[in-house]
Amino acid sequence: MANSRSKYAALCIALAGITSSSAFTSVHQKPSIRTALSMSEDTLKRQCILDGKKIRGPITPLGNFVLVRTKDTLDATDGGILLPDQSKERATEGEVVAAGPGKLHPHTGVRITNPVITGDSVLFGKFDGHDMTYNDEGVAMIRDDDILLHYKGVRMTMDNVNPCRDYILVGPLEKQKTETSSGIVVAESVMKDYLPCEGKVAKVGVGRMTSTGEFSESPVQVGDRVKFKDYAGNEVKIEGDDYSLVRMVDCLCALAAE
Repeated sequence: MANSRSKYAALCIALAGITSSSAFTSVHQKPSIRTALSMSEDTLKRQCILDGKKIRGPITPLGNFVLVRTKDTLDATDGGILLPDQSKERATEGEVVAAGPGKLHPHTGVRITNPVITGDSVLFGKFDGHDMTYNDEGVAMIRDDDILLHYKGVRMTMDNVNPCRDYILVGPLEKQKTETSSGIVVAESVMKDYLPCEGKVAKVGVGRMTSTGEFSESPVQVGDRVKFKDYAGNEVKIEGDDYSLVRMVDCLCALAAE
């Protein structure tokens, strides 16, 4: 009888120990789970704000779209006059934050991959893309066709710039003469916005991607002198010199290098 009572008492003590330990464990686990969940939620709320509104997660570009963090534009004119924010030129240079996988060709279904990856710096057209504010930073959503050139590094140099796909880089461009053949002097202000439509090819892109996923060969080579359509060039300044980015299809004729 005494043995059965002692066994019963030992069993009760063991059960009490198991219950108390499990309760102790549950008390210390639940707060940690809540803390982890609250931390992840806070992180999402802090990092994913688009145009002043909270979104569920980071932006993921689809198809051939590219998300670019735009760089600050100049705050002054050529004469040194400071410009208000609304008078600044729209930023057309930035760093790739994320890039989509590329678009599918409508006839062959071949994936035409994006020419840039995260971390690349790009230059795109002045009127291309859609401006947004993402996590308190100015960004633009552009297409791969909007990219004029891309490069690695902080600033553009002739060593690191690469014309995108079927673009060619022409220059340095010669300054326009302010005097006609008959001796009439033209004001520099009149010729300021006039862009030369001929020059020497400085760099050539890889070519236009075809429906099979291969690149077409460029019709011109580095060193050729080309003439292209009026207003077809996109002006860019690299290391203080003026250049023009032109699509290969806009080149009218080429002369062999001298």
